[in-house]
Amino acid sequence: MSADDLLNREALLRLPPELRPAVDPAELRTRVVHFGLGAFHRAHQAVFTENAAARSGEPWGITAVAPRSAATVRALRDQDCLYSLTERRPDGHRTRVMGSVVGALAMGPDARTVDALLADPEVTVVTLTVTEKGYHRSPSTGGLDTAAGPVAADLAAGPDGPLTTVVGRLAAGLAARMRAGAPPINVVSCDNMADNGAALGRVVHDYIRASAWPDRAEILDRMAEAVAFPSTVVDRIVPATSDADRAAAEAALGVRDALPVTGEPYRQWVLEDSFAAPRPPWELDDALFVPDVAPYQLTKLRLLNGSHSALAYLGRAAGLSTIAETMAADWGERLVRALCAEVAPTLPADGPDPVAYADDLVVRFRNPAMHHLLRQIGSDGSLKITERWLPALRELRARGASTPVLELALAAWADSTRRADAPADPAAEALTACWGPSTRPAETVRALLRVLGAADLADDEALVAAVADRLPALRTGRVEI
Repeated sequence: MSADDLLNREALLRLPPELRPAVDPAELRTRVVHFGLGAFHRAHQAVFTENAAARSGEPWGITAVAPRSAATVRALRDQDCLYSLTERRPDGHRTRVMGSVVGALAMGPDARTVDALLADPEVTVVTLTVTEKGYHRSPSTGGLDTAAGPVAADLAAGPDGPLTTVVGRLAAGLAARMRAGAPPINVVSCDNMADNGAALGRVVHDYIRASAWPDRAEILDRMAEAVAFPSTVVDRIVPATSDADRAAAEAALGVRDALPVTGEPYRQWVLEDSFAAPRPPWELDDALFVPDVAPYQLTKLRLLNGSHSALAYLGRAAGLSTIAETMAADWGERLVRALCAEVAPTLPADGPDPVAYADDLVVRFRNPAMHHLLRQIGSDGSLKITERWLPALRELRARGASTPVLELALAAWADSTRRADAPADPAAEALTACWGPSTRPAETVRALLRVLGAADLADDEALVAAVADRLPALRTGRVEI
């Protein structure tokens, strides 16, 4: 195809109505600035914002800022900021062009434009998907790690110097907004961190406190009244885009899309109802506003993420490759429902119903159109399972409750650490060292738990024995629930 066959606003006019955006992009204005130009934002917040604009008639457009990828910015600009989203459904894919993104900027080269938008009274929302690494938090304090190289360089650069961190760019932009006396603004983290709003607020405040700005105290005082950092929970499975996805998007549209995204049909957004300024009416697209997102965060962590990890390790033990294949095994659905039932007593009473949540998980995980790789989900297990399984395991055992499903899952994780094709893990060397040639299984399990920092569980003789007893069956590929 030639350049004339590229997805853009001119090509949009030739598409049938069902493939066009829910809104006319020409009628939108930048009222939201988003940091992070990855697939998840384009398949999640951008969708909620477009549908909110369409249903309210309000011109909520997004300018997306890429912290690093200038190539993605160029590709999006070449397409007039249009791209396609394909929902992978069991009954057939559904593709539509999205139009809520109306601008694309590279954070470094376009710094002055980014700052101008952050100070613009029309912009009342900033959202972020920059991954936890983008917050530069200290592991010991949870605050900003001012000794981290990129943060220290930004602080030394001064207000007019080049800033390479999102925290630095955002703090500088908010400071300029406060100095100009512009209206209040909402800064909304959409990254997968517990209490993400407070975490973001803390690193931004820490950056300003550590700056050399003579008016930093006045800026912080003004921010206390004029900047809100609500916490959120986001949920949608968005796989990495493949060449096959690009070919499918082109076939569906009849024009070439360099930046298509795909996702499962399910999506959820839960937001703390704590805003200081106007925002898109996301509730018109079923976003949920609640006083406290913590029950939803914990439910997602322990049920969705917890069962995802369990499926990953047990599926790999059984020689499977994807979540959908694992759910097709005769034990897949039983595993999800049993784990959710076992962990449910540790969840807050004011959160989602665990039984209904498990029903949704079964439908989502079964989707044969989603090729979610077990190896990808099983990576970094030493970090993930310490949050997803161990706190619930401790709580249940302290109550004297039985924990057979978590024990089985833990055994599958333990078995995965001895395999030559073990998923990538930052503690891989220490984990592998636990498997001595003459080491008894219980000793290995105890050593693995200590690598996780779970000395208390390593000292639980009944737990260690139960996990070790599961290993022989798993080594032969048998999953017994």
